[in-house]
Amino acid sequence: MEKTRLLILFGGQSAEHEVSCRSAVTVIRAVDPEKYELLLVGITEEGHWVKTESAEQIETGSWQKGKISAVLSPDATSPGVWLMDGKKTDFQPVDAAFPVLHGWLGEDGSIQGIFELARIPYVGCGILSSAIAMDKVYTKKIVEGLGIRQAAYVVLHRSQLTDMAQAAEKVEEKLSYPVFVKPSCSGSSRGVSQARDREELQESLKLAARYDRKILVEETITGRELECAVLGGEDARASGVGEVLSAAAFYDYDAKYNNPASRTVADPQLPGDAAASIRRDAVDIFRAVDGWGMARVDFFLEEGTGEVIFNEMNTIPGFTSISMYPFLWESRGLSVENLVEKLIRLAFAREKI
Repeated sequence: MEKTRLLILFGGQSAEHEVSCRSAVTVIRAVDPEKYELLLVGITEEGHWVKTESAEQIETGSWQKGKISAVLSPDATSPGVWLMDGKKTDFQPVDAAFPVLHGWLGEDGSIQGIFELARIPYVGCGILSSAIAMDKVYTKKIVEGLGIRQAAYVVLHRSQLTDMAQAAEKVEEKLSYPVFVKPSCSGSSRGVSQARDREELQESLKLAARYDRKILVEETITGRELECAVLGGEDARASGVGEVLSAAAFYDYDAKYNNPASRTVADPQLPGDAAASIRRDAVDIFRAVDGWGMARVDFFLEEGTGEVIFNEMNTIPGFTSISMYPFLWESRGLSVENLVEKLIRLAFAREKI
């Protein structure tokens, strides 16, 4: 049987470059070698595309010293990758792609647009849903239309930070301290911090502005952090609910990836119909943004009221050894190998619609 050539793209220019590399290792090792021939291409933080030979090279970081450059062709009549080693060139046709690119220029519709131009079936959400979900502000606008509760918020732009006092006043008119400050288009909690007073708010705004020109300031929701995985196309379904038990005051980048005391739990005990509500809302939000393939949708369970509150959505969730998305499906009996296979099949299914 002829194997399907699957392009796996990883790394990227976003602040989540390192996480993307870790996720790619998991995906590569989960792909069935009897069905697929892999073409591994890493994107450095500077934006250089490099052919990579193995998951081991990604783990050590040696892939970045690779000598073979790669260029993804947008030509729909010959979809594939040009490989260049000095003056030598080689064209590798591609049957499908699995982007393991978290954040900016990977999860925001950019790479999805190239796949669409080349008519290459690809894993995950399309251009529209990727772009909306990557932008926390616009995700909130969609969710508002669904009537699902979310944290109150204020939007600021980098240009407004020239007058910090005025920027702070705009936040203080609507929200009380403490508040969370986030770049609108960043993931893995990069650039996210909590501010308890005006001085901390100003520092938090400066931090967020390093990652995006658009900044989201939200009320602080005190409660449990819960997540739900969505898988499928028009028949999308939700996993069970997972809970984040952070080792830090909030689940920032360091708490997620560098603190072994942080844990995730599947199917925690929740009051009333909270679990059913989260699963229903996760699918509704996924469909509202025209999602396809996969997404992880995050919520809070507010302390005191027991209300479910939407937080954010990720269309290329992590696939590291500690990531919630594969963990939630594994807790439902779906191994990471079978999960990856389903996602690849969904890539081809979208092409037939």
